[in-house]
Amino acid sequence: MKKSLIATIVLSAAAWAPAAYADKGSSCHFHGAKAAAESVVRGCADQRKQALVTAGKLDASWSAVKPESVEAVEGKKGKEWKLTFKNPAVVDPSKQTLYMFYSLPGNFIAANFTGQ
Repeated sequence: MKKSLIATIVLSAAAWAPAAYADKGSSCHFHGAKAAAESVVRGCADQRKQALVTAGKLDASWSAVKPESVEAVEGKKGKEWKLTFKNPAVVDPSKQTLYMFYSLPGNFIAANFTGQ
């Protein structure tokens, strides 16, 4: 009886485990070296930007801002995507331009206001 109860608990936990690892941002995690399409990188950047707004790291005025430019640049570890967002609603001029960097396959690297 005790073994069957333990087996039932373990099997129940295993059945629910995949749901515990699910993440709405998981669609923007890529493997391999194939370059992601620009449209995919734009979508992933928008998701990341919204997450930063939700977390309070960016002002809510950034929500509607679309990338002004998307370009492949030479990064520290090879080619990467650089997206530039401009938000004139931000009072501090040094914080009006947001840069996001993604690996060529489309994985998030960093976001900052310096472009470095």
